[in-house]
Amino acid sequence: MQPQSPAADKSSASTQQSSDKSKTTSQSAGPGTSNDRLFFTLPNFLTLENVGKVPPLTSKQKFAVVVRGSFDYVQYPWYAFLSGISQAENSEPGYGQGWEGYGKRFGAAFADGTIENFMTGAILPSVLHQDPRYFQSGHGSFTHRTFYALSRNLITRVDSGKNEFNYSEVVGGAISAAISTYSYHPKGKYVTTTTPGVLRYIPSDRTLSNTAKVWATQYGYDSLTLVVKEFWPDIRRKIRKTPKSEPGISIQQEQK
Repeated sequence: MQPQSPAADKSSASTQQSSDKSKTTSQSAGPGTSNDRLFFTLPNFLTLENVGKVPPLTSKQKFAVVVRGSFDYVQYPWYAFLSGISQAENSEPGYGQGWEGYGKRFGAAFADGTIENFMTGAILPSVLHQDPRYFQSGHGSFTHRTFYALSRNLITRVDSGKNEFNYSEVVGGAISAAISTYSYHPKGKYVTTTTPGVLRYIPSDRTLSNTAKVWATQYGYDSLTLVVKEFWPDIRRKIRKTPKSEPGISIQQEQK
């Protein structure tokens, strides 16, 4: 068997990279966005790998990618799973139990996530001209990359390419938490008990403390997700046994 030439090796590597690209991009990905999925499942459309300067997203593109991710088919079983956990823990007992309580929890979980996605990924980024995408670092030690990922909830790019405080995430998350908490989360109410004529009062979840709890939970979840986004390309390459992609390989460029 003849040894493979350097040119053939390069061609093989290029083929592997092209194959990897085809799995992370498609015509459905908008310009400057990704078609990747965390663990090949959860939408990861706003993460860019190994890129430097890229054109800013227009407001239309920001809304389009948020719509695509928020109503992705994976989101429905994901919220169903979270609602099941909430039901088992009887969190926000005002929803009750049974299928009615589960349905309310599912609707609330879906609405909470969708409102936050639009507020932090489309509405405020459009108003404030901030970039909702996560730009992977891809270099440095594990600690450096972890702190970089965590810092992106506080520091973000603006459409001009500079960095500034991430008002979209911090303020947008607080606004979405307030909207959800004070609009459709359970009010205080009396419920019947096993003792005839005795009622039990379930406190309202529409409080400032619960709003802060919802915001903190969302912020913590988003922070953890950013760390996963930072290291997911490395994990994906190990699973697929593919070389590190060239800069920009994971984004869908605008066709001219």
